[in-house]
Amino acid sequence: MGRLAVVAIGGNSLIKDPRHQTVEDQYRAAGETCAHIAGMIRAGWDVAITHGNGPQVGFILRRSELARHELHEVPLDVCGADTQGAIGYALQQNLYNHFRRLGIAKPAVTVVTQVEVAADDPAFQHPTKPIGSYMDEATATRRRDEDGWAVMEDAGRGWRRVVPSPLPRRIVEEGVVRALLADGCTVIAVGGGGIPVVADADGALRGVAAVIDKDYASSLLASTIRADLFLISTAVDRVAVNFGQPNQEWVSQMTLAEAKRYLAEGTHFAKGSMAPKIQAVVWYLERGGREAIITSPEQIERALAGEAGTRIVAG
Repeated sequence: MGRLAVVAIGGNSLIKDPRHQTVEDQYRAAGETCAHIAGMIRAGWDVAITHGNGPQVGFILRRSELARHELHEVPLDVCGADTQGAIGYALQQNLYNHFRRLGIAKPAVTVVTQVEVAADDPAFQHPTKPIGSYMDEATATRRRDEDGWAVMEDAGRGWRRVVPSPLPRRIVEEGVVRALLADGCTVIAVGGGGIPVVADADGALRGVAAVIDKDYASSLLASTIRADLFLISTAVDRVAVNFGQPNQEWVSQMTLAEAKRYLAEGTHFAKGSMAPKIQAVVWYLERGGREAIITSPEQIERALAGEAGTRIVAG
């Protein structure tokens, strides 16, 4: 096996804007991102791909809510499994077609991936991740009382269900991912952060209503399979410090120590977007990773050549 990378693709790789959300739109967007990943593979990289699924889970939950007078509602862990299959299908078919065009003899395969979290993770006592549709207060109160939902008012726009966001502890199918990579496959895994599961006293698993941060789970995958590179594909070409402020500055390279200092200062990275990506990179490097890159899908090949993106190294 050659140089190994985990490439984590964000929501913009599938849904570019609110006017392009259909399955066909998402398929085309996935194809554009896969073209850049295929170029990376042609250059000699072995790749495991991870992806987000927030909007897609939201679509499934909305359909489920609209149909609840006729059909059973879909549990959140099953929504995660559904999106892993659907998004994985779009990615692996696009990769197949790009590989065929480029003359790359390599299969792409999707692994429906469970990620174990601790049953006593503090996040379960403080649900914070909004999911599903907006509701009026009466509906939210009824769902709380009848279904045990945690609900909260969301910035004056209505009420929403909130679920825990526990930290990933173990990728259940890690051995399968390793074996497929060793056999020459491009592997799509840990979609949406993985399906969150907890183990009972005997080690048996069960799904839970939670959302695992996809960047954290991707970082764990990169560490456990000992990837040479952890690449996060996002909406911007480079990372900026003092983001959104008059003294904003784009950064082409930073060390682990600098990344930790910027995180600790708390003013540089948006909490819901760039901050978890930097934290995921920090954990990967602290666990022995070599280097990480954050860039946009279009800049992947240039970033690998040192011409774009933000490179973060241990020392």
